[in-house]
Amino acid sequence: MTIYKFSVISSYGFPYYHLVLKDLPKGIKLYLRFFDFSKEAIEHEDNFDHANSFELHAGLVSALFKFAHSMNKNIKLLEFDSSNEINMEKRESKYSGNVLITAQTERYLFHKSVFEKINLIYKSIITDKIPLSSSMEILPAEEQIIIDILSDAEARNRVKHHKSKINRVGNDFLIHLKNYGLNGICITSFDLSPIIVLSKKYNLDDVHEILRSIRNIPEISPLNWIYRQANYANEQLWVYIYKSDVGPSIDGLFEPYFYLLFCNPHSYLGENPGIIGSEFNKILS
Repeated sequence: MTIYKFSVISSYGFPYYHLVLKDLPKGIKLYLRFFDFSKEAIEHEDNFDHANSFELHAGLVSALFKFAHSMNKNIKLLEFDSSNEINMEKRESKYSGNVLITAQTERYLFHKSVFEKINLIYKSIITDKIPLSSSMEILPAEEQIIIDILSDAEARNRVKHHKSKINRVGNDFLIHLKNYGLNGICITSFDLSPIIVLSKKYNLDDVHEILRSIRNIPEISPLNWIYRQANYANEQLWVYIYKSDVGPSIDGLFEPYFYLLFCNPHSYLGENPGIIGSEFNKILS
């Protein structure tokens, strides 16, 4: 599980819904991601008093730090979009409402993919509750849909269904490419949440630690891969990240798998990431 908490509030501060999917891991940094589905528009004022702007800034920072310390937490970074920057959450939609959604997650997840999950929940469940009020509660069946979307239930079930074939093919590659430095293979969902790992050296907890050490993973085209340097247990390794063109579709949202290859430093796999990806695509298509 890589998304730990999910909350829905109104832009006026009404606490509509809160879901804890898993207890927060200790000793690591997490992201609290914000998704704005409100219809409010704040007009820019050219003659805005900068002195008052600083006072507002100071009040915001003070309130956030007091709130964080009350929960025995510490804020390290706040990131704001430029007012001139087009926010991908601001899409044309037939739905409108003063809804803000937050999700506390692992830092390494692809933000665009997390947004697609949140947007799917918003369109399929939250819009029917607008305006948010306690009289229109999330039903148990709706909550299960939210959990399934956030936890990649469909993607995990498909991997589970083909687990024996995945194990056989993956272990064959690990044996044949051992001398090339291949130490492990991991299949993730479309936001990079680990699903299954094949390795004698790494388990799923190790994979989380490895991914936390990687920064700036760019967009990857289907059937292509990149590689990045990572660290684990004071050792460096290469991580090849291959984007498939297969995966489940949830209400029109296509969720392609990623295949991760963990290798020794300075190893070279040549075209093998593509070969491995092609074999897993055959199994999971």
